[in-house]
Amino acid sequence: MVALARWCVSHRRRVVLAWVLVAAVVSVAAQAVGRDYANNFSLPGTEAQRALDLLQKRFPSQSGDLDQIVWRAPAGSSVDSPAVRAAIHPLLERVSRLPHVVGVLSPYSSAGAAQVSRDRRTAFATVSYDKRANLLPHSAGKELLAAIEGVHIRGLRIAAGGQVVEQAEQSGVGFATTVGVIAALIVLLLTFGSLITAGMPLVTAGLGLIIGVGCIGLLTHVLSTTNIAPDVALMIGLGVGVDYALFIVTRFKQAYASHRGDVTAAVLEAMDTSGRAIVLAGATVIIALLGMFTVGVSFLNGIAVAAAITVALVLLASLTLLPAMLSRVGARVARGGRLSRRRAEVRHDGDERSAWRRWAVGVQAHPWPSLLVSLATMLLVASPILAMRLQSGDASNDPVSHSTYRAYTMLAAGFGQGFNGPLSVVVELRGRAAAATRGAPAAHEAAAARAAAAALPALARRLQATKGVAAVLPPRVSSAGDVAVIRVYPVSAPEALATTELVNRLRNQALPPLQRQTGTRMLVGGFTAGSIDFSRVLSEKLPLFIAVVVALSALLLLIIFRSLVIPLQAAAMNLLSIGGALGVITATFQWGWLGGVLGVHGGPIEPWLPVFMFAIVFGLSMDYEVFLISRVHEEWAHTRDPSRAVLDGLAYTGRVITAAAAIMIVVFLSFVVGDERAIKQFGLGLAAAVLLDAVVIRCLMLPAVLQLIGRRTWYVPGWLDRMLPRIGIEGSLERAPVVVAAQEEPVPREPVGTLR
Repeated sequence: MVALARWCVSHRRRVVLAWVLVAAVVSVAAQAVGRDYANNFSLPGTEAQRALDLLQKRFPSQSGDLDQIVWRAPAGSSVDSPAVRAAIHPLLERVSRLPHVVGVLSPYSSAGAAQVSRDRRTAFATVSYDKRANLLPHSAGKELLAAIEGVHIRGLRIAAGGQVVEQAEQSGVGFATTVGVIAALIVLLLTFGSLITAGMPLVTAGLGLIIGVGCIGLLTHVLSTTNIAPDVALMIGLGVGVDYALFIVTRFKQAYASHRGDVTAAVLEAMDTSGRAIVLAGATVIIALLGMFTVGVSFLNGIAVAAAITVALVLLASLTLLPAMLSRVGARVARGGRLSRRRAEVRHDGDERSAWRRWAVGVQAHPWPSLLVSLATMLLVASPILAMRLQSGDASNDPVSHSTYRAYTMLAAGFGQGFNGPLSVVVELRGRAAAATRGAPAAHEAAAARAAAAALPALARRLQATKGVAAVLPPRVSSAGDVAVIRVYPVSAPEALATTELVNRLRNQALPPLQRQTGTRMLVGGFTAGSIDFSRVLSEKLPLFIAVVVALSALLLLIIFRSLVIPLQAAAMNLLSIGGALGVITATFQWGWLGGVLGVHGGPIEPWLPVFMFAIVFGLSMDYEVFLISRVHEEWAHTRDPSRAVLDGLAYTGRVITAAAAIMIVVFLSFVVGDERAIKQFGLGLAAAVLLDAVVIRCLMLPAVLQLIGRRTWYVPGWLDRMLPRIGIEGSLERAPVVVAAQEEPVPREPVGTLR
């Protein structure tokens, strides 16, 4: 680390120019090559996926997603009026000719008669695509929206809904990112009181993010990557990039005072200590992100790699670009602005007048009350997680300005909420009948298929009689006569628990007897059923994911700090932070607490959220763990006094941890101001996690626990100590004398070796 920092200082111009040049080249290359996002959303082994695979193989025209065009006639009129028909017929003809559209089922046809409401005021047409929404370009939905916007009849309300349209109306997080950057700059200015000091973390993080986004664009050509990967990577990269640079800059200012104005020595000490710490912190974030591969859901893999690349790049920028910049303007950074000089915050971080030292003294004086209060707080905040229900939200959660929301409300009012999420019962007419006649003449197999097809009307009637079913459309049979599809509309909304119960009822009770009678295979599929399967798969894989990430991170901490207590403490407290964040999300978005403030109503939690939250929050929590423990470990290596180590560690890092947390919080809260419910959940959850972790965990619970454990914190069995590789976290340079208080003499420190 020292050698890298010294080289960057000696070649600072080359380093800065190299980063700028690489950012320009990667950005140009990404623009030239283009981005090939492929939202590969497959769930191998699930019934919805088997239904989709069967349709893609034998009935491709029914394997794509469905959208609805919904219209409501003017007051005093009906959908059958000549004026309405004259406007709708050309619209449906135009839509049927759009790219990727394989069919439009009109309510004015005999097959679509059920698509007109009882009062004849509302009707909808079903648009079938040749692919799933995640495989279609955004232009597919935009062209459909453009078509309906061309219909102008006084009093006629018209909108389009479905997954393809919803994908086209999704907005990015560009505005939220801008708000986050401005908020981070304000926090940095308040922390350092200097524009140049506040700007350096943003510059290093910014260059890393620019290269990261370009790399993600190139990555789409070699790995299936969803279009939300850059948004997630920006959110995470901005937060950790600013934090890493902030940690180094703060340590540089402390070292500058200790080295009495020697910029180079201060840079080397900062990189030798804080630089090592952020490498460990970054490694844990990357481990947590790549741990999403254990879930086995393909679309998460691209997001994991994209976010990991971005974190690695902002980490590399902090390790190379930042020391190069500090070596040039370090003196101005250390002096700071008027506000920072007036407070003399760096020199007094560790003296008796420091607020953080006084706080640490108070915690150490009352460790048991501090531990019990913090633990009770975390358990109380996390308690709503026991009632959390995972399910993809439906269009009722979309912004009111979106066409999908208007289509949802019209369908719900005219037909019932379940018409917004149809199920597809896929019947393989040559299922067991074909297997039974294998080797027999083709005529026998065809006869078996015809017999199975003859049972389709009875199947439709059985489905119609099933509890929770509102309507069933006539079966549609493939040209080969070997596969049929029956659209089933539930009574309840797609996100409702009753719909999940209906899917389970169909799969476990209603369809199995018919399968045995007819010798056919029947599968319940469609987007809604796929969402239910998605929730179940993630719930089943979540324990393995948590175990892998916790185990790898604990092993890394064991190797670095050579302690049995630190890995166990870190795992337990990080899980408390994640539980608290999920508890806040459940109370807000499922129970509706503060829903009016955030503009949301009660509903289920997105099923992918716990996986994302765990990966990111665990990594971010480990950042603060490493920031604090690395300094405590450094002080322990110097003094061998466990209480003094905890006291000094918290006194020297408390301010930077809370400043870093404040930056994270404002960055993540900036994503709450948007319209997307899922992004709101993500932003609020991350902000709550950082707040709880930095304030309750790191500044109250952790020092109390370390005070109670004492010297046993750093115990490791001799046989294990000999087996573990040695990686120093406390640095290898001789520390300069540190001014502990203005009225005291400097305390010299000995060279540091590896703690045994």
